[in-house]
Amino acid sequence: MGEYVAGQVIKLMLKKGIQVLNSNILILGFTFKENCPDVRNTKVIDIYEALKGYNLNITVYDPWANPDIVKHEYGIEVINELPEEKFDSVVLAVAHQQFTGIDIESLSKSRSVVFDVKGFLPKESVDGRL
Repeated sequence: MGEYVAGQVIKLMLKKGIQVLNSNILILGFTFKENCPDVRNTKVIDIYEALKGYNLNITVYDPWANPDIVKHEYGIEVINELPEEKFDSVVLAVAHQQFTGIDIESLSKSRSVVFDVKGFLPKESVDGRL
């Protein structure tokens, strides 16, 4: 699934004329399932690693995940505070309660891609979904 999601995000970025190399990507959610701090067996790492293969700058935001555990288990940084910068693409990977009503536009550049893995966001606010 990770390769498929990454491929879809990259295709959508190219269709919109967004520079892929070194673009900034935000992944919303990292845990195994929503509203749970457990990161064991998370499939989001597959999405992360597939996107990383395209030489992207990836930020992972998850209010539930413990950054120290994620760093120890997977070797990546996870933040618990929503970043203030704007991203070329936002990928919603876990449907945490905190993401209800999230202002995707405030996280996205004017020309960006929003991909919803969970079908959680309103259809009209996303460019692609599973």
